[in-house]
Amino acid sequence: MLRRKIIHIDEEKCNGCGLCVSACAENAIRIINGKAKLISDVLCDGLGACLPHCPTGALSIIEREADEFNEELVKNIKNVSHETTPHSCPSVQIKQTELGSTVSHWPIQIRLISPTAPFLADSELLVCADCIPPVYKNFHTELLPQKVLMLGCPKFDPREQYVDKFAQILLQNDIKSITVVVMEVPCCQALPLIVLAGANKANKKVTIKKTIISIQGNIIKTETLE
Repeated sequence: MLRRKIIHIDEEKCNGCGLCVSACAENAIRIINGKAKLISDVLCDGLGACLPHCPTGALSIIEREADEFNEELVKNIKNVSHETTPHSCPSVQIKQTELGSTVSHWPIQIRLISPTAPFLADSELLVCADCIPPVYKNFHTELLPQKVLMLGCPKFDPREQYVDKFAQILLQNDIKSITVVVMEVPCCQALPLIVLAGANKANKKVTIKKTIISIQGNIIKTETLE
């Protein structure tokens, strides 16, 4: 850590308009629970380009102990954001709805979910192998409720991109916990390790649990990953 200039947000003055979010080229600010928040020190360059856009004077530049600005990480986040929305197809546009115990957001594929998707804020993640929903009959009633679903296949999808994606999600959001659900087959076992590697890359401590489902559709065991 070093003492440097960085953005400060007065939540009492913030009205949640979101103008600072669109003004921040580094994606360092998010609206969470109706208030603007600096999601990570490493994403803020401290130049204050967002200040003129705030109508309530909630933003200011202060000097404090903070992690150094990471320009390379900012570039990576921008690249991932572009990759997750490469065209205007409705199937990849971010949506969030109230659907009870079923899926409450879209998209649901790991490779399509942007780290800045609003439904990730203050969430619990349910990271599942593609095979889980059709095999485990109680998926929608036992595993999914109150969680953000992320589906993928560690055998066919790019693992390094997954590691980067989870690292960026953890850096940009307050993730409460992650539950990784996989089949007992060998090709599934990389998925929990990918999520753990992402957390380590982001240097974030978050509770990660692994649940293994048998090919007969039963839970074999659940354990916490260290």
